[in-house]
Amino acid sequence: MKSHLLIAAGLIAAAWMAPAPAQEVTKETVEGVTHFNRLENTVACAGEIKAQAVPEIKKMGFESIINLRQASEPGADLEAEAAAAKTADIRYYHIPFSGAAPDPVSVDKFLDAITAKGSEPAFIHCAGGGRAATMWFIKRLVVDHWDVERAAKEATALGMTNPGLKQFAIDYAQTHKR
Repeated sequence: MKSHLLIAAGLIAAAWMAPAPAQEVTKETVEGVTHFNRLENTVACAGEIKAQAVPEIKKMGFESIINLRQASEPGADLEAEAAAAKTADIRYYHIPFSGAAPDPVSVDKFLDAITAKGSEPAFIHCAGGGRAATMWFIKRLVVDHWDVERAAKEATALGMTNPGLKQFAIDYAQTHKR
C-alpha cells in the first residue's frame, strides 16, 4: 500500500513539474488588423490596427491592448486607438518601443502592464508584429522562466523576426528576473 502511495505521489509531482504543453499559434484574419497571430486564449501579437478593430478585439475576449508603436510611426493613430479602447471598455497601454534602439525601461513598463491583474489575455501590437512578439518572448523568459529555445520557438511563431531584438531580449532576461 505504501509503495502505491509513493508511486502515485511521484507521478503527481512529475506531472506538476513538467512544462505545460505548447500552445498552438494560429494566424487569423481580422478586419483592420495586420499580421494577427494568436496563442490560443493567452495572447495575440499583431501589427498595425485600425481603431475600428478595437470592439472586435474586445469581443474576441482580450482584456487589454498594449500598443508598442511610437507616435512618430506612419499610420500610428494613438488618440483614436485609445478612445476606441475606452469606448469598448478594454484596458489600453501605450508603451513606445523602438526596434532600432530598444530601451530596457520600455520593457520594464511592458512587464508591469502584462502582469497587472486583469490584463490577460492581452492583445499586443506594433507596426508589423515583430516587436510585439519580442516583448512576449521577454515575458516568457523573465516572468514565466521559460528556457530560451522554447520561448524563441513560440515568439517566432508569433512574429519575432529581428535577430538584434532577439539578442536584446536574451540580454535583458539575463539581468532582469521577476
